[in-house]
Amino acid sequence: MKFFKNAIGVILCISAVLSISACQREGFDVYDGEYNPSNVITNSDSEYVDSSNGVDSTDSGDLPQNDEMNVFEMVEDMKIGWNLGNTFDASDCTWLTDEMQYESAWNGEMTREEHIQALKDAGFNAVRIPVSWHNHVDADYKISEPWLNRTEEVVKWCLDRDMYVILNIHHDNSTQFMYPSTQYLEQSKKYVTAIWEQLSERFKNYSHKLIFESMNEPRLVGHNNEWWIDANNADCKDAISCINEINQAFVDTVRNSGGNNTSRYLMCPGYDASADGALNDGFVLPTDPVSDNDHRIIVTVHAYVPYDFALNKWGTNSWSSSNQADTDGVTVFMDNLYNKFISQGTAVIIDEFGALDKNGNAAIRTEFAAFYVKSARERKITCFWWDNNAFNTDGENFGLLDRKTNTWQNESIMKALIENS
Repeated sequence: MKFFKNAIGVILCISAVLSISACQREGFDVYDGEYNPSNVITNSDSEYVDSSNGVDSTDSGDLPQNDEMNVFEMVEDMKIGWNLGNTFDASDCTWLTDEMQYESAWNGEMTREEHIQALKDAGFNAVRIPVSWHNHVDADYKISEPWLNRTEEVVKWCLDRDMYVILNIHHDNSTQFMYPSTQYLEQSKKYVTAIWEQLSERFKNYSHKLIFESMNEPRLVGHNNEWWIDANNADCKDAISCINEINQAFVDTVRNSGGNNTSRYLMCPGYDASADGALNDGFVLPTDPVSDNDHRIIVTVHAYVPYDFALNKWGTNSWSSSNQADTDGVTVFMDNLYNKFISQGTAVIIDEFGALDKNGNAAIRTEFAAFYVKSARERKITCFWWDNNAFNTDGENFGLLDRKTNTWQNESIMKALIENS
């Protein structure tokens, strides 16, 4: 996501989850790979294979298609992830004269291989690469070859270091491209299908450590309910239904492309990628031709919670792991995700979370990061910190890695993420 546009709204949909009564956590048990009804919480309410060389990917090695790893083992193996934020996701920078300048337009730095090495050296085992494509396509949605090549280069840097990679469609939410309403549904499916046809072809022989994520925070941009769901609102119901159809078009496109894409792990969000969107009764996971007993669809969630501490720059600078109200802001929505998905064999990844730097509150953010990641890990969830580059000048800074100097400017937070994953 590009932070901080409509920041207050970004979490309203998630905070709605927090109004649900707390789960009976005394009965909590971690999903162990085989579904057991007693595990359900009662709730009252790399390597890569280059596609350009035509190599058969069936022997690519890291995750064989014979299911030596189930989805929960794979998610656990990811350990902790990091977002290459405000980079390939930059969009609508009309002042630029060269499309390749988009990569540094929002954070001032081009991605360097040494950045990826710094992540690997620190202990991160996964990188999410958000990419906005709409500024890099022609009228037929054909992606610019230089832009696609550059994206692939950074993907390779990660896979070369035996790291997992998540690749997605990011800031393409508009009526011209992808907009989840019946009025724009056919247009949306056409766009999403066109992008994923090209990405699937380019990456189909890459190993299973490359994961595709259908889209980022699909929502009714500009609507009163852009950032929160009104269960009784007809537009919200329609949007949720359309998101289901777009996710299905994504899965069908990838699966039909051949190569490792026939069994690649795929990630799908609910409305605005919030926990509330995934927990909504209208959200339905796509049908997948992969066996029902071999779950390859993963639910993706963004959760900057508690909102006033984590995302609201005018909110509180206070959070404590010894305060139950604070910790419930983290654990209640995780418990609900566990109940609906994980206990039933569907994995969940929180691929965006974090807490704003508010006047150098590193100690509190460190305590928060440690608790958040540990709580997620206990529930078989892997998390990805949103990093928009340390010393980001827009006043809304989640950054840990200063990409100019390639040094950790928030080393205590970084270590808390690693040590609790």
